[in-house]
Order: sequence, then structure tokens, then C-alpha cells
Amino acid sequence: MIMPSDSDYKETKQIMLGKAAMKQEFKKLAEWIDKKYDVKTINIVYDTIDKGQRPRLEICFEFARESGLFRDNTNMNFDGDKQNAIARKFKQTLEEQGVIEKKGLFAFWKKLKSKYMTDNIWVIYGAFEPIARIEANENIPHNKVVELKSTLNNKDLWEISRGFSGTTFFLYTDRQVKEYENSEMRRNGQGSILIC
Repeated sequence: MIMPSDSDYKETKQIMLGKAAMKQEFKKLAEWIDKKYDVKTINIVYDTIDKGQRPRLEICFEFARESGLFRDNTNMNFDGDKQNAIARKFKQTLEEQGVIEKKGLFAFWKKLKSKYMTDNIWVIYGAFEPIARIEANENIPHNKVVELKSTLNNKDLWEISRGFSGTTFFLYTDRQVKEYENSEMRRNGQGSILIC
């Protein structure tokens, strides 16, 4: 999930709204992930990349802090050990449910057709909340932002600009920025906006 227009975001949103459910064959894996890593898996999305040659599994959580638990100590890359553990468990849960066949001695001669490939699977992680913030921000009509600026009627306010999941209030001078950084509005928890 990267943007509100992504199909995996739309699917996960329907689950969050209670209008859909995670695919049945993924529920055992989700339960295992939740128990092992102390998180709450909202959805699991399977697809392929590299022109359908490599399987990919996206584990979708509600919050970014949950998906952050699956990064390595540099916080730049995914934790390879966790990716491998989830990949193995994915294969195991599908085998246990009879969704895919166990590969045995004769699998070499027998071409198994399955809707899920499990070898060399790339496990990634996503979070619903940051994308939902982007969607909410994008859904505010421009005329409402103009109306807010007019209603505020603040001589220090130059512009209100929205981008992705945030809103920036631009002021005219650095002095004004410093004053507003320490303002009552920011101390009362209304400071989730960026003042520049």
C-alpha cells in the first residue's frame, strides 16, 4: 500500500470498515504473525512481480509502528529473518489447509498448478493508517481550505498547503514561526500541523 488508489489499500479499507474479510486461507498465517510478533494483522495480500515470475506477500497492519517492527536495525530494510520466517509459515499454513500440495520426491515429474507460488516469495509490510491520512487529506475540497484561511483571518498566515497526509501553514517570517511553535495551540495537541 502506497497510495489510496492502490487495490490493496481499497481491499484493506473494506476489511477495516467491516464490509469484507481477509481471505480464509491467510487467516492462520495472520494469527501466527499476531501471536509471534505481538501485532494485529488486518489483511494479507498475495500477488506476483517480475512479470508474474516472483510471488509477493504483503502483510498489512493498521499502524506504521507495527510495520516498523519488521525493519532491520538500520530501519532502512526489511528484517530478513522475519521475512524468511513468515515465508516458511505461509507455505506451511497453505500445505496444512490443502491449498497447495507438499512437494515430495515425485513433485519433480508432476507439474502442480496452484494459485499460490511459495518459492522465493518476497514478504513486504504495509500500514493502513498513513494511507488513510493521505486519502482524508486529499478528500478535503480546495474551497474548504480557502474558507478555513478566511475564517482564521490571521494576518501572519501566508498560505495553507496540503500534501500527502499533512497540512502546512506558511507564515511570513521566521520570528512568526518561532512564536507559533511555542503557542498555546501547539501545546493543546492541535500541533499536528507543520508551521513554516
